[in-house]
Amino acid sequence: MKHSIRNQHRAEGRQTRKSGGYLMDRLIAYRDLHAHALFSSLGRLVASRFATVMTIVVLAIGISLASGFYILVKNLQQLAGNLESSNQISLFLREEVSETNAKKLAETIKKNADVLDVKLISKEQALKEFEAYSGFGAAVKALDKNPLPIVIQVLPKNSLEDVVVLDNLVEHFKQVPEVDIAQVDTQWVKRLQSIMELARRGVALLSGLLGVGVLFITANTIRLELHNRREEVLIAKLVGATNGFIQRPFLYSGFWLGFFSGVAAWFIVTLTTLILKQPIEKLSGLYDGSFHVVFLGGLETIALLAISAALGMLGSWIVVYFQLRRLKPE
Repeated sequence: MKHSIRNQHRAEGRQTRKSGGYLMDRLIAYRDLHAHALFSSLGRLVASRFATVMTIVVLAIGISLASGFYILVKNLQQLAGNLESSNQISLFLREEVSETNAKKLAETIKKNADVLDVKLISKEQALKEFEAYSGFGAAVKALDKNPLPIVIQVLPKNSLEDVVVLDNLVEHFKQVPEVDIAQVDTQWVKRLQSIMELARRGVALLSGLLGVGVLFITANTIRLELHNRREEVLIAKLVGATNGFIQRPFLYSGFWLGFFSGVAAWFIVTLTTLILKQPIEKLSGLYDGSFHVVFLGGLETIALLAISAALGMLGSWIVVYFQLRRLKPE
């Protein structure tokens, strides 16, 4: 009985190895088929260099326009972030509030979840700044008493993203007993917020339209290739080839077109940004700014190439799927 059980285990082991080997052979064959389709489609594109280059250039221009507007909005957001740092709530404290109590109040405000930073300006500091920038230094020195109050400057978090939170924060500070006046100009924040939202939606809409254009251009290119290989496709159908097998090299042709177009678009956008970088930063320096032009990052570059390749494959799949259903051997 032990011998029969041992033989049964051996037979099961051989069957498992056979099934595992069969599965591995199928995976290897599947890999080889895809590798052949991938590189054979690349070879066909290289063989027709002129048409391929023309298609890639047209696709790259469309993709670079969408990417360029994305970079524009990204740099505008950086500029908006710099403007946000100057969007401070000024809290003018009452005359009777001492500097010690003002410091305690500043520490309490700093613990607020909606506050990014707090700066305390004493009466002496305020007087020095007033003398330096107002042009009335001599008149101020003639006064017997410093008329300026203690000021707490509060820098809120994400004030450009949510103006309601900023308004609520100002109303909260107005209720603080030590605060005489809470002042902030939210009108320009609302305007800038509206401009940024308009820019983001415009880029999304433009990117969608250009994406549709990329789909149509790729689909038309693959349709012409399918038309040129019509006899080859019909013969493949006659010998029993499935639509998936016939469709595979065309999908990879779309992949290569989209991928190389994405690479070309990245070079166009990067070169354009490099050309504009120096004059933009020079102009920023003339206005005492510290604006630095932002390029496409690593993840954004990968996303650009992936989206371009995906659009190429999608356009190829759409046209080949419907064309193959119409092509029937007679």
